[in-house]
Amino acid sequence: MTTDPPPSGLEATFLAHRETLLRFLRARGAGEAAEDLVQEVWLRIAGRSPGPVGSPLSYLFRTADTLMIDRFRSARQADGRDVAWTQLHSGDPSGVSAEPSAERRMAAAQEAARVTAMLDGLGARVAGIFRRHRVDGVAQKDVAREFGVSLSTVESDLRTAYKALSEWKERSR
Repeated sequence: MTTDPPPSGLEATFLAHRETLLRFLRARGAGEAAEDLVQEVWLRIAGRSPGPVGSPLSYLFRTADTLMIDRFRSARQADGRDVAWTQLHSGDPSGVSAEPSAERRMAAAQEAARVTAMLDGLGARVAGIFRRHRVDGVAQKDVAREFGVSLSTVESDLRTAYKALSEWKERSR
């Protein structure tokens, strides 16, 4: 059975001051990444032997600070690349406008006029209740109060409008 020798030098200093390194990184703005950065410091010092270090605690703080700065720069560069890619690929294809064509606007206006006429054909109260509730976003109980009808009448008129819209949608397919 082999036993590992007790840590010495940088490793011993690291183990003795691990919590201090964590507080240092959090105070410098590492936040949740502080644990990961302390682990990276450990991997750096355990993976190689830099030789005798005159001030091991200062060396550890400098290593932790350098790793945090590297991580910050890397994240900032990645964010910059993401923004640049999004700007490059989110625009309209070359020569294509985001605005609908005049023909599409005209067709949409005609379609809206037909729907409005169909709703008006259901009666002024049904059309009014539908518009107040669905277009203006007024609650059904408030619509009932405005029109001087019961809540069940509002619900019935909305069902009538929904059924007519559903049938109109099926016919126009």
